[in-house]
Amino acid sequence: MTERDCLIEPSDELIAESEEREIRAEASDAGMRADAFLANHTELSRSAAVRLMESGYVRINGATVDKKYKIKAGDRCTVLLPESEPDEAQPEDIPLDVVYEDGDIIVINKPKGMVVHPAPGNPTGTLVNALLYHCKGSLSGIGGVIRPGIVHRIDKDTEGLLVVAKNDKAHLSLAEQIKTHDVRRVYYALVHGNLREDQGTVDAPIGRHPVDRKKMAVIRDPEKRAREAITHWTVLERFGAFTWIRCELETGRTHQIRVHLSHIGHPLMGDTLYGGGGSRFEARHKKWIDGQCLVACELILAHPADGREMHFRVPIPQPMEELLGILRQECE
Repeated sequence: MTERDCLIEPSDELIAESEEREIRAEASDAGMRADAFLANHTELSRSAAVRLMESGYVRINGATVDKKYKIKAGDRCTVLLPESEPDEAQPEDIPLDVVYEDGDIIVINKPKGMVVHPAPGNPTGTLVNALLYHCKGSLSGIGGVIRPGIVHRIDKDTEGLLVVAKNDKAHLSLAEQIKTHDVRRVYYALVHGNLREDQGTVDAPIGRHPVDRKKMAVIRDPEKRAREAITHWTVLERFGAFTWIRCELETGRTHQIRVHLSHIGHPLMGDTLYGGGGSRFEARHKKWIDGQCLVACELILAHPADGREMHFRVPIPQPMEELLGILRQECE
């Protein structure tokens, strides 16, 4: 595995803070390659233009195109231009909930509301800033100066377990385990509706939403850029209008659980971005609901130094326990 293979996907925060720009091609642009056209009309380098095109952030006349597409006079090009990232993350004295730590890895219970690494709109106050202070700079360098030690992410508004590599050897081992699906990431979630079966699997590729570029979506069109995504779920408790479930990721795409559950008609409680929220129960108990009701409670991996299996678990957060208690009472 190369260092390039270990890099995590582009940050959601980067897209959330992007500027959408529209460029109309003139007669003088006709015949120019799409990547050269973008480089000529923006502050992007040609290689950066190609990366944005490959990620689906560039559309010409409403459709994604290859970098070799020949521009025609009158073509309408829309591009999401990300703001510049900070040059380098800085250490900050931010308290961390450390579940486990040794010379190779550190496992953190990330709180809701904390971004994993610096990105446009969130240059400070991130988990990486806290880790740099706590670990005194002893983190893997494979992720670069903005994402040192980061092998995988969880959403800003999802709390729970995340493993960080403290050296490059550990990073390579963990990245390989994630790639081969040997790291098990288990989430618990409250979802809308009563799932028909007791367990199931959602196997549906995920890519950038074709209209709302700040969202992800199930993408079936082979011409669109989408990546394999598989989520296994099991019902734990049923409450009529809501269900408490366990989800285990086989892959780790951006917003995967949120997108997959919304796709099958069972969005997460509190997840207004993907169709949750709006119920009378949520309105009555909104003081317990701050974003999507999803928590990364279990993490199972092989230690990168000696291969021993390590199983980490954190309790369900108090607000979620309160919601479960209310639902149990209402269903009596």
